[in-house]
Amino acid sequence: MDPSEIKKKIGRFRILIIGRANAGKTTILQKVCNTREDPEIYNGAGKKVRITMLRGEHHIKNEMVFRHNPGFVFHDSCGFEAGGESEFNKVKAFIAERSRKTDIKKRLHVIWYCIPMDEAARSFTEGEAKFFSQCDTGSIPVMVLFTKFDALYDVEFAQLRKKGTSWKESRELAPKLAEDSFVNGPQLKFLKDVRRPPECHVCLSNMNLDDADCGPLMERTAGTLHNEVLMQLFISTQQTNLKLCMRYAVKRTLAKLVDSAETTLDEGHEKVIGKLGAWFPHLSAR
Repeated sequence: MDPSEIKKKIGRFRILIIGRANAGKTTILQKVCNTREDPEIYNGAGKKVRITMLRGEHHIKNEMVFRHNPGFVFHDSCGFEAGGESEFNKVKAFIAERSRKTDIKKRLHVIWYCIPMDEAARSFTEGEAKFFSQCDTGSIPVMVLFTKFDALYDVEFAQLRKKGTSWKESRELAPKLAEDSFVNGPQLKFLKDVRRPPECHVCLSNMNLDDADCGPLMERTAGTLHNEVLMQLFISTQQTNLKLCMRYAVKRTLAKLVDSAETTLDEGHEKVIGKLGAWFPHLSAR
């Protein structure tokens, strides 16, 4: 089944994003959908509601959609420091409910769990530890997004300056030092030792900047999707990583068609172009 047929059958790619207040969730979603606008929010019945994204004023069952890319639908949880046991149980129940849906349109397709790195402790809260030890997400892949990762650059920069390293050299060295230090740090050790570890993690820095790159997030998300149909839906829905679309168009479609006898005919070429173009629905041919 090519991506255009998948879109007709499933429609939208559904993501649950979890994270503390000020974890950078809204910024990430806006970057993924290539917009600065706030999302439109709909209740479970599909009715548009007036609501803000302030903690305690949203409901996990509400659907957030950005007009610039309505192919994504997001559900938001404020994490567990706000609601404690009650919020954890709501999230757990919501994930269980969605994982049992027989209609793939209604299921959650991936979970993004945001952990901000700009807080002093930079560690997992008790509620987050509970999620990764007790919350069974079934076949729904979970990714950890270490947001505001550039805060670690500032730490390394300050240490280099204390050692007498020049300002310019410190700026150049800090990102690599932060990344190397993080590999052996307590956050990844924690994720390795938990009962229900995430599928993978990704580090996101400077996502508030206009030229911020969410390509790694797109690539890692695609890599967690073991369901071929969902993988194709995700790649053809995202609009921020053209290289990703090209790679999968060649790998999944062109490789199968290049030896076909149809490609020797004009109409065969048109068919191949159409199938490749299904990976790029946001682009129009001229």
